[in-house]
Amino acid sequence: MNGMNARTCWVTGAGGLIGSALMASRGLPRGWVAVGLGRRMLDLADAGAVAARFREERPDAVIHCAAMSRTGDCQRDPGAARVSNVEVTRGLAGLFEGKPMVFLSTDLVFDGEGAPYGEGARTNPLMVYGETKVEAERVVLEDPGHLVVRTSINHGRSPTGDRGFNEEMERAWATGRRLDLFVDEYRCPIGAEVTARALWRLLEVGATGIVHVAGAQRLSRWEIGRLVAGGDARREALIGEASVRAHVGMRRPADTTLDIRRAQGLMGFELPGYEEWLRGRR
Repeated sequence: MNGMNARTCWVTGAGGLIGSALMASRGLPRGWVAVGLGRRMLDLADAGAVAARFREERPDAVIHCAAMSRTGDCQRDPGAARVSNVEVTRGLAGLFEGKPMVFLSTDLVFDGEGAPYGEGARTNPLMVYGETKVEAERVVLEDPGHLVVRTSINHGRSPTGDRGFNEEMERAWATGRRLDLFVDEYRCPIGAEVTARALWRLLEVGATGIVHVAGAQRLSRWEIGRLVAGGDARREALIGEASVRAHVGMRRPADTTLDIRRAQGLMGFELPGYEEWLRGRR
C-alpha cells in the first residue's frame, strides 16, 4: 500500500516513554502511518492549534499517551493535572468522534483493595493522578468506538532518560542514593516496547471499551528493584526494605494487579511476565 492510501494515526506524547516506543515499534499495522506529536511540535492544551492541525492533516485515529503522569506533580498542582489529563483528552475525544481513539490510562485508578482487577471493577483512586485519569476515561468512553487501555509501570528507554521506572532507579543508584522500596506494594511491570506492540494491535483489531495491558507477573516494588539491579552488588547494596503501611504522605494502593485475559484474547499473543521479558533482553 502506498503512502497516498495509508491511514494516519496521531501519537501524542511521542517524546515520552510509551509514545517513543510506539514510534519505534515494529508492530505498526500494515497500511498505517504514525505521526508523532511531542510538546515542541504541538501544545495540546491549545485547543485552537490542535483543531487547526486536525483539519489540515485529517488523521484517521489517535493513540493518546501525553499526560501529566508524575503522581507527586499532580498532587502538588491538581489544576494543571486536570487541564493536562482531562481537558486535553476531552478536546481530542471531540475531534475524533466517530474515529478510533486509544487513551492510555493507569492501574492507579484503583485503591489496591480488590486485586486482581478486571475491566469492570469499580474505580476508587487514592491520588489526584488517578482521579484525573478516571474522569478522562469517562470522557473517552462517551464514544462507544473509543478504547481505554490501562497499564502498569513501564520499563524502557525514554528520549529524556527519566520516564521509565528503571531509569529513575538507575539515576538514583548512579549518584549513590539509597532506595527504600516497598515489600508490600504490588504492581505488574511491563516493557514499554510490549505495551507499544499491544496498543498497535488493539487499534488494528478495532478493540473498544476498556482493556488491561500489563505484565503477567505480580511483583513488589522491592522485587522489581532487585530485578532492575540485575545482580549488580553495588546497586543491590543501595536497596532497602520499606512498608507501604508505614508510608507517610500521599496514600498509595497496596496492590493494583490487573487481569489481562481480555487483552490476550483480543491480541492473539501473550503478555510476558517481567522476569521473562528481562531475560529475553539480557
